[in-house]
Amino acid sequence: MNILCIGDIVGPEAAAFVEDNLFKIRREYEISLVVANGENAEAGNGLLEHTAKRLFSSGVDVLTSGNHIWQKSGIYPFLDDCPYLLRPANYPGENPGHGSVIFETEGLSVLVINVQGLVFMEPIASPFDAVEAILEKNRGLYDLAIMDIHAEATSEKAALAHHFDGRIDIICGTHTHVQTADERILPGGSAFISDLGMCGVLNSALGVKYEPIIRKLRTGMPQRFELADGPITMNSVIFVYNKQKKRVELVKRVNFS
Repeated sequence: MNILCIGDIVGPEAAAFVEDNLFKIRREYEISLVVANGENAEAGNGLLEHTAKRLFSSGVDVLTSGNHIWQKSGIYPFLDDCPYLLRPANYPGENPGHGSVIFETEGLSVLVINVQGLVFMEPIASPFDAVEAILEKNRGLYDLAIMDIHAEATSEKAALAHHFDGRIDIICGTHTHVQTADERILPGGSAFISDLGMCGVLNSALGVKYEPIIRKLRTGMPQRFELADGPITMNSVIFVYNKQKKRVELVKRVNFS
């Protein structure tokens, strides 16, 4: 069974790229499940209901997110209403939405978990504790598990991955918008990559125009960031899961443009 995980979708043009190409990719690579991070799909970060619905209609099965999911309050009711749009589980329980869901595909129950790191991020609850609670709550209810760690520090992502090695089948990092080259199967059997990358303009500063970034770095003054223009590249990873052996056998980075 082939599972496709897509990095942060950055801006409306990137969302349109997913709409135009994802079904073709699903057919060509025989993809059974698509998980994508959608927290930056709007101009100026965030996500709105109509964009989330477009992404679902385009072939995304589960949308994960991170700190920018709170950017546009219009998404809050949909976070409660749609089980397949996740927000990090380690935000307070009274916040809108939920941090995990079980998705059914090919006769398997797939637990998808979304958490956020703490290093250089908001001071919220421990992602370790949040994931332990989700695994315990869903014990016996799923066949394999996937986790999106939305975090800044690669060391924190690696620490989480090694802590849950053998208990979560696929562990992906998001947030930095830069695809890493450390994809591998960990000693306990979990498949891991520090960051999936992004779906956005390749020749940009993480999907944003270079000029305001350069001005900010040179002057230290606030700048208004604008989405970059140009050809879109979609960074993603295919995980090949062996249903008989109940383990991931292959991790492959794939980039579409």
